[in-house]
Amino acid sequence: MEAFLVSTLAVSIGEIGDKTQLLALLLAARYRKPIPIILGILIATLANHTLAGLVGQWVVSHISADILRWALGLSFIAIAIWTLKPDDIEDEGLREGRFGVFMLTFISFFFAEIGDKTQLATVALAAKYTELSLVIAGTTLGMLIADVPAVFLGKVASPNFPFHIVRWLAATVFAVLGIFVLLNLGGM
Repeated sequence: MEAFLVSTLAVSIGEIGDKTQLLALLLAARYRKPIPIILGILIATLANHTLAGLVGQWVVSHISADILRWALGLSFIAIAIWTLKPDDIEDEGLREGRFGVFMLTFISFFFAEIGDKTQLATVALAAKYTELSLVIAGTTLGMLIADVPAVFLGKVASPNFPFHIVRWLAATVFAVLGIFVLLNLGGM
């Protein structure tokens, strides 16, 4: 259960102000079709985070525990620093096309997540916890917790929302995770 809860918390906080959350706002403002957008986010996240989780599990089986602990700890700290950098996203080129809003959302989210901090967090969490399905379920729920409200807010989202405070909170969570791993406080 710890794997699920930590994964959900880390990704839901880390996703605030991230480019995929901004993408959710943008798609909702442009197309005003929340259900296909949410389903596209869900399926893209499941696919992307499953691949990321498998990479994390592979890493665990091929790298020594000490090297892995340092790599994971430093990865979480790097994600903490990365979280402090605001993401920008342009809506250029977001066309519904013949496959509809669902497919546009799926493709956009799947590729936007590649190399993103939440994908890297999924790799790190899957390497830390042996319960891959709980990590994937947690990171996916975390994405939905952050992105579904953005879909419903759409164009009415206030430009005065304090994303900088949330980014600092997310950075703190990732930094604490990194320190716990480096100091071997999580039983790794």
